[in-house]
Amino acid sequence: MKFNKVILSILATSALFSGAFAQQRQVPEKATLEQLIDYALEHKISVKQAQIDEAIGEKDIDISLSGWYPQIGVTGSYNHALKLPTNYFGGQTITLGQKNTSALTVQADQQLLNPGLMQASKAAELVRLSNKQNTENIKINTVVEVSKAYYDILTAEEQLNIIRENIIRLNKQLNDAQVQYEVGLVDKTDFKRAQIALSNTKADEKRTLELRKYKYDYLKNLLALDIKDHLTLSFDNANMEHEILLDTATGLDNSRRIERQQLETAKKMQELTTQYHKWTYLPSLSAFVNYGLNYRNDQFGDMFKDNFPSSMVGLNLSIPIFQGFKRKHEISKSQLLESRIDWDIQNLENQIDTEYSLAKASYNANLNDWRTSKDNMELSKEVYNTIKLQYDEGITRYLDLMTAETDLKTSQLNYLNSLYALLSSKLDVQKALGNIETK
Repeated sequence: MKFNKVILSILATSALFSGAFAQQRQVPEKATLEQLIDYALEHKISVKQAQIDEAIGEKDIDISLSGWYPQIGVTGSYNHALKLPTNYFGGQTITLGQKNTSALTVQADQQLLNPGLMQASKAAELVRLSNKQNTENIKINTVVEVSKAYYDILTAEEQLNIIRENIIRLNKQLNDAQVQYEVGLVDKTDFKRAQIALSNTKADEKRTLELRKYKYDYLKNLLALDIKDHLTLSFDNANMEHEILLDTATGLDNSRRIERQQLETAKKMQELTTQYHKWTYLPSLSAFVNYGLNYRNDQFGDMFKDNFPSSMVGLNLSIPIFQGFKRKHEISKSQLLESRIDWDIQNLENQIDTEYSLAKASYNANLNDWRTSKDNMELSKEVYNTIKLQYDEGITRYLDLMTAETDLKTSQLNYLNSLYALLSSKLDVQKALGNIETK
Protein backbone atom coordinates (compact mmCIF):
# COMPACT_ATOMS: atom_id res chain seq x y z
CA MET A 1 0.00 0.00 0.00
CA LYS A 2 2.80 2.40 0.88
CA PHE A 3 4.57 1.40 -2.33
CA ASN A 4 1.51 2.38 -4.39
CA LYS A 5 1.36 5.75 -2.68
CA VAL A 6 5.02 6.33 -3.49
CA ILE A 7 4.43 5.44 -7.16
CA LEU A 8 1.42 7.77 -7.36
CA SER A 9 3.43 10.56 -5.74
CA ILE A 10 6.27 10.10 -8.26
CA LEU A 11 3.83 10.09 -11.18
CA ALA A 12 2.09 13.21 -9.90
CA THR A 13 5.39 15.03 -9.45
CA SER A 14 6.50 13.98 -12.94
CA ALA A 15 3.25 15.21 -14.45
CA LEU A 16 3.61 18.50 -12.59
CA PHE A 17 7.13 19.08 -13.91
CA SER A 18 6.13 17.98 -17.41
CA GLY A 19 3.19 20.37 -17.35
CA ALA A 20 5.40 23.19 -16.12
CA PHE A 21 7.94 22.50 -18.85
CA ALA A 22 5.24 22.40 -21.53
CA GLN A 23 3.78 25.65 -20.24
CA GLN A 24 7.22 27.22 -20.29
CA ARG A 25 7.75 26.10 -23.89
CA GLN A 26 4.34 27.27 -25.06
CA VAL A 27 3.93 30.45 -27.08
CA PRO A 28 1.40 32.80 -25.43
CA GLU A 29 -2.12 32.80 -26.84
CA LYS A 30 -2.65 35.59 -29.38
CA ALA A 31 1.06 36.31 -29.38
CA THR A 32 2.27 39.72 -30.48
CA LEU A 33 5.28 40.26 -32.72
CA GLU A 34 7.43 41.18 -29.70
CA GLN A 35 6.44 37.97 -27.91
CA LEU A 36 7.23 35.90 -31.01
CA ILE A 37 10.66 37.48 -31.31
CA ASP A 38 11.40 36.93 -27.62
CA TYR A 39 10.33 33.29 -27.89
CA ALA A 40 12.36 32.71 -31.06
CA LEU A 41 15.49 34.26 -29.53
CA GLU A 42 15.18 31.79 -26.66
CA HIS A 43 14.07 28.62 -28.43
CA LYS A 44 15.08 28.73 -32.10
CA ILE A 45 17.34 25.78 -32.90
CA SER A 46 20.10 27.81 -34.57
CA VAL A 47 20.18 30.16 -31.56
CA LYS A 48 20.43 27.18 -29.20
CA GLN A 49 23.25 25.76 -31.31
CA ALA A 50 25.11 29.08 -31.24
CA GLN A 51 24.77 29.23 -27.46
CA ILE A 52 26.14 25.69 -27.19
CA ASP A 53 29.00 26.77 -29.46
CA GLU A 54 29.72 29.56 -26.97
CA ALA A 55 29.82 27.02 -24.13
CA ILE A 56 32.09 24.76 -26.21
CA GLY A 57 34.32 27.75 -26.87
CA GLU A 58 34.61 28.38 -23.14
CA LYS A 59 35.69 24.78 -22.64
CA ASP A 60 38.24 25.12 -25.46
CA ILE A 61 39.65 28.19 -23.69
CA ASP A 62 39.86 26.28 -20.40
CA ILE A 63 41.59 23.39 -22.17
CA SER A 64 44.15 25.63 -23.87
CA LEU A 65 44.93 27.52 -20.65
CA SER A 66 45.20 24.39 -18.51
CA GLY A 67 48.85 24.10 -19.52
CA TRP A 68 49.74 26.97 -17.17
CA TYR A 69 48.73 24.85 -14.17
CA PRO A 70 51.19 22.37 -12.64
CA GLN A 71 51.15 19.06 -14.49
CA ILE A 72 51.41 16.26 -11.95
CA GLY A 73 51.91 12.65 -12.92
CA VAL A 74 52.83 9.30 -11.44
CA THR A 75 54.95 6.70 -13.21
CA GLY A 76 55.68 3.20 -12.04
CA SER A 77 57.83 0.37 -13.33
CA TYR A 78 58.87 -3.20 -12.55
CA ASN A 79 61.83 -4.97 -14.17
CA HIS A 80 63.09 -8.54 -13.85
CA ALA A 81 66.60 -9.13 -15.22
CA LEU A 82 66.94 -12.45 -17.01
CA LYS A 83 70.70 -11.92 -16.98
CA LEU A 84 72.38 -9.22 -14.92
CA PRO A 85 74.82 -6.87 -16.64
CA THR A 86 78.53 -7.02 -15.76
CA ASN A 87 81.39 -4.55 -15.70
CA TYR A 88 85.15 -4.91 -15.62
CA PHE A 89 86.67 -3.20 -12.57
CA GLY A 90 90.10 -3.65 -10.89
CA GLY A 91 91.04 -6.59 -13.03
CA GLN A 92 87.80 -8.39 -12.17
CA THR A 93 84.43 -8.85 -13.86
CA ILE A 94 81.75 -7.72 -11.45
CA THR A 95 78.02 -8.40 -11.74
CA LEU A 96 75.95 -5.20 -11.27
CA GLY A 97 72.43 -4.76 -9.95
CA GLN A 98 69.79 -7.12 -8.69
CA LYS A 99 67.34 -9.30 -10.53
CA ASN A 100 64.13 -7.51 -9.42
CA THR A 101 63.74 -3.73 -9.44
CA SER A 102 60.70 -1.52 -9.05
CA ALA A 103 60.21 2.26 -8.96
CA LEU A 104 57.33 4.67 -8.31
CA THR A 105 57.93 8.35 -9.16
CA VAL A 106 55.70 11.40 -8.63
CA GLN A 107 56.69 14.45 -10.70
CA ALA A 108 55.26 17.96 -11.02
CA ASP A 109 56.08 20.16 -14.03
CA GLN A 110 55.39 23.90 -14.22
CA GLN A 111 55.61 25.85 -17.48
CA LEU A 112 57.39 29.18 -17.05
CA LEU A 113 57.84 30.29 -20.65
CA ASN A 114 55.89 28.68 -23.50
CA PRO A 115 54.93 30.37 -26.81
CA GLY A 116 51.84 28.20 -27.32
CA LEU A 117 50.46 29.00 -23.87
CA MET A 118 51.26 32.67 -24.34
CA GLN A 119 49.14 32.70 -27.49
CA ALA A 120 46.32 30.83 -25.74
CA SER A 121 46.24 33.44 -22.98
CA LYS A 122 46.11 36.32 -25.46
CA ALA A 123 43.52 34.61 -27.71
CA ALA A 124 41.04 33.70 -24.97
CA GLU A 125 39.10 36.98 -25.08
CA LEU A 126 39.14 37.07 -28.87
CA VAL A 127 37.73 33.53 -29.10
CA ARG A 128 35.06 34.44 -26.57
CA LEU A 129 34.20 37.61 -28.52
CA SER A 130 34.05 35.73 -31.84
CA ASN A 131 31.59 33.20 -30.44
CA LYS A 132 29.37 35.95 -29.02
CA GLN A 133 29.38 37.77 -32.36
CA ASN A 134 28.34 34.59 -34.13
CA THR A 135 25.40 34.23 -31.75
CA GLU A 136 24.47 37.88 -32.26
CA ASN A 137 24.51 37.45 -36.04
CA ILE A 138 22.12 34.50 -35.79
CA LYS A 139 19.83 36.49 -33.48
CA ILE A 140 19.72 39.42 -35.91
CA ASN A 141 18.68 37.09 -38.73
CA THR A 142 16.10 35.54 -36.42
CA VAL A 143 14.50 38.92 -35.66
CA VAL A 144 14.27 39.72 -39.37
CA GLU A 145 12.92 36.29 -40.34
CA VAL A 146 10.29 36.19 -37.59
CA SER A 147 9.17 39.76 -38.32
CA LYS A 148 8.75 39.06 -42.04
CA ALA A 149 6.90 35.79 -41.34
CA TYR A 150 4.56 37.62 -38.94
CA TYR A 151 3.83 40.37 -41.46
CA ASP A 152 3.29 37.76 -44.16
CA ILE A 153 0.68 35.96 -42.03
CA LEU A 154 -0.97 39.27 -41.18
CA THR A 155 -1.17 40.05 -44.89
CA ALA A 156 -2.71 36.63 -45.58
CA GLU A 157 -5.30 37.18 -42.84
CA GLU A 158 -6.27 40.55 -44.33
CA GLN A 159 -6.45 38.98 -47.79
CA LEU A 160 -8.87 36.40 -46.44
CA ASN A 161 -11.03 39.14 -44.93
CA ILE A 162 -11.14 40.95 -48.28
CA ILE A 163 -11.99 37.77 -50.20
CA ARG A 164 -14.72 36.85 -47.75
CA GLU A 165 -16.21 40.33 -47.99
CA ASN A 166 -16.20 39.88 -51.77
CA ILE A 167 -17.93 36.51 -51.38
CA ILE A 168 -20.67 38.18 -49.33
CA ARG A 169 -21.13 40.87 -51.99
CA LEU A 170 -21.10 38.34 -54.83
CA ASN A 171 -23.63 36.15 -53.04
CA LYS A 172 -25.93 39.15 -52.80
CA GLN A 173 -25.32 40.02 -56.45
CA LEU A 174 -26.03 36.42 -57.42
CA ASN A 175 -29.31 36.46 -55.52
CA ASP A 176 -30.26 39.82 -57.05
CA ALA A 177 -29.42 38.59 -60.55
CA GLN A 178 -31.45 35.45 -59.98
CA VAL A 179 -34.46 37.43 -58.82
CA GLN A 180 -34.17 39.81 -61.79
CA TYR A 181 -33.85 36.86 -64.15
CA GLU A 182 -36.88 35.12 -62.66
CA VAL A 183 -39.06 38.23 -63.04
CA GLY A 184 -37.79 38.74 -66.58
CA LEU A 185 -35.86 41.97 -66.08
CA VAL A 186 -32.57 40.49 -67.35
CA ASP A 187 -31.51 37.40 -69.25
CA LYS A 188 -29.61 34.50 -67.71
CA THR A 189 -26.21 35.96 -68.74
CA ASP A 190 -25.96 38.18 -65.64
CA PHE A 191 -26.92 35.28 -63.40
CA LYS A 192 -24.27 32.99 -64.94
CA ARG A 193 -21.60 35.69 -64.76
CA ALA A 194 -22.39 36.13 -61.08
CA GLN A 195 -22.00 32.38 -60.59
CA ILE A 196 -18.61 32.40 -62.35
CA ALA A 197 -17.36 35.36 -60.31
CA LEU A 198 -18.49 33.72 -57.06
CA SER A 199 -16.82 30.40 -57.96
CA ASN A 200 -13.54 32.12 -58.82
CA THR A 201 -13.57 34.08 -55.55
CA LYS A 202 -14.24 30.90 -53.54
CA ALA A 203 -11.27 29.30 -55.33
CA ASP A 204 -9.17 32.32 -54.29
CA GLU A 205 -10.31 31.76 -50.71
CA LYS A 206 -9.28 28.10 -50.84
CA ARG A 207 -5.86 28.93 -52.29
CA THR A 208 -5.25 31.67 -49.70
CA LEU A 209 -6.25 29.31 -46.88
CA GLU A 210 -3.73 26.71 -48.05
CA LEU A 211 -0.96 29.29 -48.35
CA ARG A 212 -1.83 30.68 -44.93
CA LYS A 213 -1.43 27.19 -43.45
CA TYR A 214 2.08 26.97 -44.91
CA LYS A 215 2.95 30.44 -43.58
CA TYR A 216 1.92 29.39 -40.07
CA ASP A 217 4.00 26.21 -40.43
CA TYR A 218 7.00 28.27 -41.55
CA LEU A 219 6.66 30.54 -38.51
CA LYS A 220 6.42 27.47 -36.25
CA ASN A 221 9.66 26.23 -37.77
CA LEU A 222 11.34 29.55 -36.93
CA LEU A 223 10.05 29.26 -33.36
CA ALA A 224 11.23 25.62 -33.06
CA LEU A 225 7.64 24.49 -32.51
CA ASP A 226 6.19 21.20 -33.63
CA ILE A 227 4.09 21.59 -36.76
CA LYS A 228 1.10 20.21 -34.81
CA ASP A 229 1.41 22.80 -32.03
CA HIS A 230 -1.33 25.37 -31.68
CA LEU A 231 -0.34 28.92 -32.58
CA THR A 232 -2.50 32.02 -32.52
CA LEU A 233 -1.39 35.56 -33.27
CA SER A 234 -2.64 38.91 -32.10
CA PHE A 235 -3.66 41.35 -34.79
CA ASP A 236 -5.73 43.67 -32.60
CA ASN A 237 -2.94 46.17 -32.10
CA ALA A 238 -1.03 45.35 -35.27
CA ASN A 239 -1.59 48.49 -37.28
CA MET A 240 0.98 47.92 -39.96
CA GLU A 241 0.63 51.42 -41.38
CA HIS A 242 2.14 52.83 -38.20
CA GLU A 243 5.28 50.74 -38.76
CA ILE A 244 6.18 51.87 -42.27
CA LEU A 245 7.97 55.16 -41.73
CA LEU A 246 11.77 55.14 -41.79
CA ASP A 247 14.38 57.87 -41.83
CA THR A 248 16.38 57.10 -44.98
CA ALA A 249 18.62 60.13 -44.45
CA THR A 250 20.56 58.24 -41.77
CA GLY A 251 24.19 57.82 -42.77
CA LEU A 252 25.59 54.34 -43.24
CA ASP A 253 28.15 53.27 -40.63
CA ASN A 254 29.74 49.96 -41.65
CA SER A 255 31.17 49.42 -38.19
CA ARG A 256 27.65 48.79 -36.84
CA ARG A 257 27.29 45.69 -38.98
CA ILE A 258 27.97 42.47 -37.09
CA GLU A 259 29.64 40.97 -40.18
CA ARG A 260 32.20 43.79 -40.14
CA GLN A 261 32.80 43.28 -36.43
CA GLN A 262 33.35 39.56 -37.02
CA LEU A 263 36.00 40.27 -39.66
CA GLU A 264 37.73 42.75 -37.37
CA THR A 265 37.87 40.06 -34.69
CA ALA A 266 39.23 37.58 -37.23
CA LYS A 267 41.92 40.13 -38.18
CA LYS A 268 42.99 40.49 -34.53
CA MET A 269 43.16 36.72 -34.14
CA GLN A 270 45.32 36.45 -37.24
CA GLU A 271 47.61 39.20 -35.96
CA LEU A 272 47.95 37.21 -32.75
CA THR A 273 48.83 34.12 -34.79
CA THR A 274 51.58 36.13 -36.50
CA GLN A 275 52.87 37.19 -33.10
CA TYR A 276 52.81 33.57 -31.94
CA HIS A 277 55.04 32.50 -34.82
CA LYS A 278 57.46 35.24 -33.77
CA TRP A 279 57.33 33.98 -30.19
CA THR A 280 58.46 30.55 -31.37
CA TYR A 281 62.00 31.98 -31.60
CA LEU A 282 61.89 32.23 -27.79
CA PRO A 283 63.06 29.31 -25.66
CA SER A 284 60.67 27.13 -23.66
CA LEU A 285 61.36 26.99 -19.94
CA SER A 286 59.77 24.78 -17.33
CA ALA A 287 60.52 23.72 -13.76
CA PHE A 288 60.06 20.28 -12.26
CA VAL A 289 60.24 18.48 -8.94
CA ASN A 290 59.92 14.76 -8.34
CA TYR A 291 60.08 12.15 -5.62
CA GLY A 292 60.74 8.48 -6.27
CA LEU A 293 60.43 5.23 -4.35
CA ASN A 294 62.94 2.61 -5.50
CA TYR A 295 62.92 -1.09 -4.57
CA ARG A 296 65.35 -3.84 -5.55
CA ASN A 297 66.16 -7.38 -4.45
CA ASP A 298 67.23 -10.64 -5.98
CA GLN A 299 64.18 -12.34 -4.47
CA PHE A 300 60.80 -11.13 -5.68
CA GLY A 301 59.12 -11.78 -2.36
CA ASP A 302 61.66 -9.58 -0.52
CA MET A 303 61.78 -6.81 -3.10
CA PHE A 304 59.58 -4.31 -1.22
CA LYS A 305 61.25 -4.75 2.18
CA ASP A 306 63.78 -1.99 1.56
CA ASN A 307 63.17 1.39 -0.03
CA PHE A 308 65.84 3.61 -1.58
CA PRO A 309 64.08 6.96 -2.13
CA SER A 310 65.29 9.71 -4.46
CA SER A 311 64.17 13.27 -5.20
CA MET A 312 65.17 15.96 -7.65
CA VAL A 313 64.29 19.54 -8.57
CA GLY A 314 65.41 21.37 -11.70
CA LEU A 315 64.73 23.35 -14.85
CA ASN A 316 64.20 22.28 -18.46
CA LEU A 317 65.27 24.70 -21.16
CA SER A 318 64.61 24.15 -24.85
CA ILE A 319 66.07 26.55 -27.43
CA PRO A 320 64.97 26.02 -31.05
CA ILE A 321 67.93 27.11 -33.19
CA PHE A 322 67.22 26.04 -36.76
CA GLN A 323 64.12 24.39 -38.23
CA GLY A 324 64.74 24.72 -41.94
CA PHE A 325 63.27 28.26 -42.18
CA LYS A 326 59.90 26.88 -41.04
CA ARG A 327 59.20 29.74 -38.62
CA LYS A 328 60.15 32.37 -41.19
CA HIS A 329 57.71 30.93 -43.71
CA GLU A 330 54.95 30.61 -41.11
CA ILE A 331 55.33 34.29 -40.21
CA SER A 332 55.18 35.27 -43.90
CA LYS A 333 52.10 33.08 -44.44
CA SER A 334 50.31 34.56 -41.44
CA GLN A 335 51.05 38.09 -42.64
CA LEU A 336 49.61 37.21 -46.05
CA LEU A 337 46.46 35.94 -44.31
CA GLU A 338 46.25 39.30 -42.50
CA SER A 339 46.37 41.06 -45.88
CA ARG A 340 43.68 38.75 -47.20
CA ILE A 341 41.37 39.63 -44.30
CA ASP A 342 41.98 43.31 -45.09
CA TRP A 343 40.67 42.64 -48.59
CA ASP A 344 37.75 40.69 -47.10
CA ILE A 345 36.89 43.77 -45.05
CA GLN A 346 37.14 45.99 -48.13
CA ASN A 347 34.94 43.60 -50.10
CA LEU A 348 32.40 43.45 -47.27
CA GLU A 349 32.25 47.25 -47.09
CA ASN A 350 31.49 47.38 -50.81
CA GLN A 351 28.82 44.72 -50.39
CA ILE A 352 27.26 46.59 -47.46
CA ASP A 353 27.20 49.81 -49.47
CA THR A 354 25.48 48.02 -52.35
CA GLU A 355 23.11 46.21 -49.99
CA TYR A 356 22.12 49.45 -48.30
CA SER A 357 21.66 51.20 -51.64
CA LEU A 358 19.39 48.39 -52.87
CA ALA A 359 17.44 48.23 -49.61
CA LYS A 360 16.91 51.99 -49.53
CA ALA A 361 15.91 52.10 -53.21
CA SER A 362 13.48 49.21 -52.67
CA TYR A 363 12.03 50.93 -49.62
CA ASN A 364 11.48 54.21 -51.45
CA ALA A 365 9.98 52.41 -54.46
CA ASN A 366 7.72 50.30 -52.25
CA LEU A 367 6.70 53.39 -50.31
CA ASN A 368 5.59 55.03 -53.56
CA ASP A 369 3.79 51.84 -54.63
CA TRP A 370 2.02 51.68 -51.28
CA ARG A 371 0.82 55.27 -51.52
CA THR A 372 -0.36 54.72 -55.09
CA SER A 373 -2.13 51.46 -54.25
CA LYS A 374 -3.78 53.11 -51.24
CA ASP A 375 -5.15 55.91 -53.42
CA ASN A 376 -6.24 53.39 -56.05
CA MET A 377 -8.06 51.35 -53.41
CA GLU A 378 -10.01 54.40 -52.24
CA LEU A 379 -10.87 55.31 -55.84
CA SER A 380 -11.92 51.75 -56.60
CA LYS A 381 -14.30 51.80 -53.63
CA GLU A 382 -15.89 55.02 -54.87
CA VAL A 383 -16.20 53.66 -58.43
CA TYR A 384 -17.71 50.39 -57.21
CA ASN A 385 -20.24 52.11 -54.96
CA THR A 386 -21.30 54.44 -57.80
CA ILE A 387 -21.67 51.66 -60.37
CA LYS A 388 -23.49 49.48 -57.82
CA LEU A 389 -26.09 52.22 -57.34
CA GLN A 390 -26.37 52.66 -61.10
CA TYR A 391 -26.82 48.92 -61.62
CA ASP A 392 -29.47 48.70 -58.89
CA GLU A 393 -31.37 51.48 -60.67
CA GLY A 394 -30.98 49.74 -64.03
CA ILE A 395 -28.78 52.43 -65.52
CA THR A 396 -25.67 50.34 -66.21
CA ARG A 397 -24.95 46.76 -67.20
CA TYR A 398 -23.94 43.91 -64.94
CA LEU A 399 -20.68 43.59 -66.85
CA ASP A 400 -19.70 47.08 -65.67
CA LEU A 401 -20.48 46.05 -62.08
CA MET A 402 -18.32 42.93 -62.43
CA THR A 403 -15.47 45.03 -63.78
CA ALA A 404 -15.77 47.45 -60.86
CA GLU A 405 -15.89 44.50 -58.45
CA THR A 406 -12.73 43.00 -59.97
CA ASP A 407 -10.95 46.36 -59.89
CA LEU A 408 -11.85 46.81 -56.23
CA LYS A 409 -10.61 43.36 -55.22
CA THR A 410 -7.41 43.80 -57.23
CA SER A 411 -6.71 47.23 -55.72
CA GLN A 412 -7.30 45.89 -52.20
CA LEU A 413 -4.94 42.96 -52.72
CA ASN A 414 -2.35 45.20 -54.38
CA TYR A 415 -2.54 47.48 -51.36
CA LEU A 416 -1.85 44.59 -48.97
CA ASN A 417 0.98 43.22 -51.09
CA SER A 418 2.60 46.65 -51.37
CA LEU A 419 2.26 47.14 -47.60
CA TYR A 420 3.97 43.81 -46.90
CA ALA A 421 6.72 44.61 -49.42
CA LEU A 422 7.20 48.00 -47.76
CA LEU A 423 7.52 46.51 -44.28
CA SER A 424 9.94 43.85 -45.55
CA SER A 425 12.11 46.44 -47.29
CA LYS A 426 12.11 48.52 -44.12
CA LEU A 427 13.54 45.54 -42.23
CA ASP A 428 16.16 45.15 -44.97
CA VAL A 429 17.18 48.81 -44.56
CA GLN A 430 17.44 48.44 -40.79
CA LYS A 431 19.52 45.30 -41.18
CA ALA A 432 21.79 47.03 -43.72
CA LEU A 433 22.28 49.90 -41.26
CA GLY A 434 23.00 47.47 -38.40
CA ASN A 435 20.00 48.76 -36.43
CA ILE A 436 18.29 45.44 -35.63
CA GLU A 437 17.94 45.10 -31.86
CA THR A 438 18.12 41.65 -30.28
CA LYS A 439 17.77 42.61 -26.62
